[in-house]
Amino acid sequence: MKSLVLATAIASLSGFAARAADFTLSSADIRDGGALAEAQVANAFGCTGGNVSPQLSWSNAPEGTKSFVVSAYDPDAPTGSGFWHWAMFNIPASVTGLERGITPDKGAPEGAVQSRADAGFASYLGACPPAGETHRYIFTVTALSVDKLDLDQNASGALIGFMTNANALAKAAITVTYGR
Repeated sequence: MKSLVLATAIASLSGFAARAADFTLSSADIRDGGALAEAQVANAFGCTGGNVSPQLSWSNAPEGTKSFVVSAYDPDAPTGSGFWHWAMFNIPASVTGLERGITPDKGAPEGAVQSRADAGFASYLGACPPAGETHRYIFTVTALSVDKLDLDQNASGALIGFMTNANALAKAAITVTYGR
């Protein structure tokens, strides 16, 4: 009996892993393992990039997806906790991508919320590591089992991350680097 329960649990988990593995994120602007273009670099803190959010597309969301969260995170920032460059949540399940150049007042899907994350304003903030350093930037789309996160644009990246992980069905990510 124990082996039957164990086999059923493993089969169930294997099915979840297979469905999650099919969920993919792609972009016309960034490539997994590549370097971030100047267009996606900040135009602040001593950097002179375009500060343009990248185009993102996702496919094969798992069954039961009710909304998405998109984030950009720098785990190498010298803060002790990384740095959330962008967080957009409550993206409807019918949406399969974001256009390049979303601003606080243009381009976000109807109903989606952009958070101030760690930048202090509700929009994308491009990369700008300290001089002499190269950092990783992880762009992630997460499929959620809930229609929305009960948060507003003042939510921190950590709080959005907590609520996202508590409701996640699957994640897909692209990791890029940028140094100066």
